[in-house]
Amino acid sequence: MQSDYLQMHGISKRFGATVALDRVDLGVWLAEVHGLVGENGSGKSTLMKILAGAIQPDEGQILIDGQLYRPRNPREARLHGIGMIHQELSLCNHLSVVENIMLGMERHWAGVLCRQTMREKALEALSVLGYPDLDLDLQAGQLNIAVRQVVEIARSIAVGCKVIVLDEPTSSLTEADSAKLFEVVGRLRDEGCAIVYISHFLDEIYKITDRVTVLREGQFIGMAETDSLPADQLIAMMVGRKIKDLYPRSDHQAGEAVLEVVGLWGRKKPQDVSLTLHRGEVLGIAGLNGSGRTELIRCIFGLNAVVKGQVRVGTNAIRPTPEKRWSQGVGMLSEDRTSEGLAVKMSLSDNITLSSLHRLGPAGLVLPRKQREASQRWIDELAIKCRSASQAVAYLSGGNQQKVAIARLLQHDVDVFLLDEPTRGIDIGSKELIYRLIDKAASQGRAVLMVSSYLPELLGVCDRIAVMRKGRLGKVRNVKETTQEQLIAEAAGA
Repeated sequence: MQSDYLQMHGISKRFGATVALDRVDLGVWLAEVHGLVGENGSGKSTLMKILAGAIQPDEGQILIDGQLYRPRNPREARLHGIGMIHQELSLCNHLSVVENIMLGMERHWAGVLCRQTMREKALEALSVLGYPDLDLDLQAGQLNIAVRQVVEIARSIAVGCKVIVLDEPTSSLTEADSAKLFEVVGRLRDEGCAIVYISHFLDEIYKITDRVTVLREGQFIGMAETDSLPADQLIAMMVGRKIKDLYPRSDHQAGEAVLEVVGLWGRKKPQDVSLTLHRGEVLGIAGLNGSGRTELIRCIFGLNAVVKGQVRVGTNAIRPTPEKRWSQGVGMLSEDRTSEGLAVKMSLSDNITLSSLHRLGPAGLVLPRKQREASQRWIDELAIKCRSASQAVAYLSGGNQQKVAIARLLQHDVDVFLLDEPTRGIDIGSKELIYRLIDKAASQGRAVLMVSSYLPELLGVCDRIAVMRKGRLGKVRNVKETTQEQLIAEAAGA
């Protein structure tokens, strides 16, 4: 039996009255990809921050290759061979590839940088990852997100890390870039690294991990070999209950056209896009990152300028602005919830009611009691985990933040939902709830236009689907007559 290179025993952590971790165990072998899964708020991030030296545990101990390990900061952790690749990358965009890889490990002699030695070390790390031809002099800001991720991993390789944590590494990647990342992860395993892989995409967990550990509400639920653990059992371990149908589908009846896009052009994208969205349907937009999907939704909602063409809501074709769209019953969910979709320093109550304050009192006044009641309704209905409606949104998990953003649309009672990546970076339980809300909205005769990079969910919840490529929208198809392979081929131009 192989022994664990990394051992975390009885790790506990409290933040005030909140128990983030309660005697959690984790063991990882060398030459293994170990999945770490659980809902948002299950303790995954806290456990990994303790491993990476960002916070200190209240109880428990960590062993690396049998030796007691307790880093005081992330720099100490890296020197002990622990590399953490966060979902939000930490590269310096104005520095070159080699400067980013060697940042904090610069080689010098008598105060003069040994640039050639640094280049050789950086190239050696990139070669391990299968990128020996990457231009070391390019600025990090010039690289796409997938290659920037490789550069960040190379930084950990260059310092000699044997344990590498990847936190939601594919959340912003295309299907093709994700496949390349999986190759990189395979190379790291072949090099003898111990890899902790955190993901909400269960198909990824089954594709590349050897074993998987499940956390729920700060507690260790179990560990098993991935191949021996059925998906329904894994989901039940994560959420504490069985999920019968991840993609619920009622019998939708498409009605009258409620949104029509005719020959729409943006400044760069979209290009000559036309589509019709009906009441009682979910229309999905697939495509690679940069294909123009987000720009299309932003043009429809009035966030991006429309150069040519029309967007009709009902029979009205006024030039769109977000204020006008809200008044027409059109609501948008942004893919960037923290920077654009929510006012994270404000309370749940303020965020939920922000676009419908006029309903909360007479003559433009907002009655606090009405605002609390309106907010509490959605907190209860969407099972938003929070201390109270007055808590700042910034302190919620990603899944609960997304629920707040959706609660605003529901509180506004919108007729047309424009959803851009509605389940990005959230847990399986929150995804199921959002899928049910989408299905319920269509069943009630509302209309949903949904953009997603995750093809299984588009095929699972949509009635019709189309692919965007280079700013242009392809043929709209019935989902029942469409396969994932067809969508990938069309998105790639095959």
